[in-house]
Amino acid sequence: MALADDLVTIFGLPAHPLLVHAVVVLLPLAAAGAAALAVVPRWRQRYAWPLLGVTLVAVGSVPLAQWAGEQLIAKMQAAGFEDPAAQRHADLGNDLLPFALGFFVVVVALLVAGRLADRERVAAVEDPAVPKTWRRISTVVAVLVIAAGAAATVQTVRIGHSGSTAVYDYVSTI
Repeated sequence: MALADDLVTIFGLPAHPLLVHAVVVLLPLAAAGAAALAVVPRWRQRYAWPLLGVTLVAVGSVPLAQWAGEQLIAKMQAAGFEDPAAQRHADLGNDLLPFALGFFVVVVALLVAGRLADRERVAAVEDPAVPKTWRRISTVVAVLVIAAGAAATVQTVRIGHSGSTAVYDYVSTI
């Protein structure tokens, strides 16, 4: 299999469901991890890099799953199989990337604002007159990261449900 030319199969298995599992597992996992770091700031120093890595792989998996799905739909249509449920799933799937990218941006913002807030907190121990600018910004970003993670997770579940429904509806007819 040449990955650049054909994402329809991997070792003879449909690639789309395999690639989708990276999104379905890693995007909600990243959302949960980001929420944990937003709520427990002391974990940021230890888990910032792993969270960033998981988030990057999750977001990177989205266009691969979309690409494989588009190829699978095209192959199904070329074989004369038109399914409105599969098309709805494809349409929903095309909407996930902006959610995932937005989530990635706020995760990066959380890690940067959190690091600056930690430095500000240390400086405030020596000088109580240090303003709370980054500590306030990191609180706002923490709320945003929880909201963006929830939105990305909900969208992932909606897309997964529509895909499962499309497959189940097809399988139940044969």
